[in-house]
Amino acid sequence: MRILVVGCGSIGLRHMRNLRALGINDLLGFDTAAGARERAQKDCGARLFDSLDEALNLNPTLALICTPPHLHVSAALQAAAAGCHLFIEKPLANHMEGLDLLAGEVRRRRLITLVGCNMRFHHGPASIKRLLAQGVVGNVISAILDAGQYMPDWHPELDYRNRYSASNEMGGGVVLDGIHEIDYARWLFGEISEVFAYGGKRSTLDIDVEDVADILMKFESGASAMIHIDYIQRAYSRSCKVIGEQGTIVWDINQDLRWYSAAIGQWTTIEAPHGYNINQMYLDEMAHLLECVRQQKPTTLEIEEAICVTRWALRIKKSMSTGEKQVRGVERCAYSQ
Repeated sequence: MRILVVGCGSIGLRHMRNLRALGINDLLGFDTAAGARERAQKDCGARLFDSLDEALNLNPTLALICTPPHLHVSAALQAAAAGCHLFIEKPLANHMEGLDLLAGEVRRRRLITLVGCNMRFHHGPASIKRLLAQGVVGNVISAILDAGQYMPDWHPELDYRNRYSASNEMGGGVVLDGIHEIDYARWLFGEISEVFAYGGKRSTLDIDVEDVADILMKFESGASAMIHIDYIQRAYSRSCKVIGEQGTIVWDINQDLRWYSAAIGQWTTIEAPHGYNINQMYLDEMAHLLECVRQQKPTTLEIEEAICVTRWALRIKKSMSTGEKQVRGVERCAYSQ
């Protein structure tokens, strides 16, 4: 399988290394920055191009779109037109323009697609998903999700002000950048019916985007969730608590997952896999994608469902700016169980 990585920044390089580890030897890369091309060639042994057309002319089977979000749609359309199956990093886009066109092209060409909300592949949320499917806590009433980290600490070797996360024009801001919690809340609890959000630019970070968001979310099932995401917490935080009528599930990324059963009156611990590290979810994500491409079967987050998640993220941003509750429109999104 020949695979093209479009955008060779930190996440593009991570995917290249993981593809190598998964046995992919025919790697192509495209980036407009000479330094990024040099790093990718040196670190991953990929063939690098400064022209996307030239790279696509080599007929890759699959294209990974790892550019800043404001460039995702145009690059994905170009790759889809060349017949490439698609992986698109989160967020899918920072606007709705062109997404229906892209979805139509994907349907017409019967392309396999995956949008990179990698927390679906972390053992924590994946374990919660399995426990809910087993009904261990009964009817879900509410949930609390939290995620945050001080933006300058993400990549200390880089100036955070130059990252897309810090730029509204490039698709940054904690709502779109932190779309993981919005996505996996919907993955766990079903279709969203309404949202209300409060947040904005609160810190002294030199950015022009919101750095904190507090979101209230209601689901068609009747369950609700409170989601907090930020660029500010000095100690990396990511957690989820699910409250059901028959028990509670508690997960913290720095601890083992635990769940309480009212039926037996005790806690059960699900330990993280031995030697687990954060790159494992990215490896699992790529392994899932490769399997789906080879077997021509749907992925866990196809583009049509990711369009729905993007629409909810943009509604959340609108709620933050207007102070108004946002509800689901007439659209009916695909929803993967």
